[in-house]
Amino acid sequence: MHYAGFWKRLVALVIDTLVILIASGVIGLALGIVMAVTAPIDQLGVGELLANLSGLLLGWFYYAGFESSPAQATPGKQLLGLRVTDLGGQPIGFGRASGRYFARILSSLILMIGYLMAAFTARKQSLHDLLSGCLVVSGKADASP
Repeated sequence: MHYAGFWKRLVALVIDTLVILIASGVIGLALGIVMAVTAPIDQLGVGELLANLSGLLLGWFYYAGFESSPAQATPGKQLLGLRVTDLGGQPIGFGRASGRYFARILSSLILMIGYLMAAFTARKQSLHDLLSGCLVVSGKADASP
């Protein structure tokens, strides 16, 4: 197994972040228009809550959905030839991918140090990889069973 390096992972993260930001912007704009037209002024705080919740759900389904798919990778990772596996090199399911996604929040909260760990750990694992028992590797999945 060839572990994905920090810089490749960073570029994939930037690509995926841009995709999510664009999708969130479109969803937020649509939600904002609907709320502005249908909700009284004193209810607009609910719209903000819905926008934040939709952003969380979008990120969750984006990362967990793509990483547990047959591609084993988000579009950003796919572009760079990376994929997410368990510690044995096998695909991960939606549950583990979800745990990995929510562990990313912890990686972010500690001043992004959780992400930087990928530059210094033996298997190039970030904090969220360690917590979820995952690896990010380069190359295609083995065709053998």
